[in-house]
Amino acid sequence: MKMNMKMNRQIGFSLIELMIAMAMVAILSTVAYASYSTSITKAKRAEAKAALYKAMQQEERFYTQNNSYIEFGQSSSDANASSFSWYSGDRAIRSAYELNAVACKDQKIQSCVEITATPGTANVDRHFQDNECGNFSLTSTGSKSFSGNGSKDQCW
Repeated sequence: MKMNMKMNRQIGFSLIELMIAMAMVAILSTVAYASYSTSITKAKRAEAKAALYKAMQQEERFYTQNNSYIEFGQSSSDANASSFSWYSGDRAIRSAYELNAVACKDQKIQSCVEITATPGTANVDRHFQDNECGNFSLTSTGSKSFSGNGSKDQCW
């Protein structure tokens, strides 16, 4: 009888062993989630920059044909502006950034355009926010900027 009791006590895990295993899983999950979250943010920033470059190429084509840039955005009523995508992804609801093109500061639209990508507006994925980089901007003169408190290497 004593031999059976010893065998039964050795089967399974103790409470301390289970708690240590759960603590290790929690630590690994926290590290993995932080890494995943950072990767998602970087991917969405890359989406914004690619959309800015694409829109700027389209603006340059428009300029060569019309000798002027064009303002565009989600609420644009100009028929020519409807050919420009005002969101960064393949569909507005899944996009992280909303695009708007306006004349550069203190200039006319005929000579300079600035395209801005704004994260998480009401017209795109409103849950996405990027405080480090904020809005991305690209001008037809090649100037790149961002409104967040991150570094240029981190954002552009």
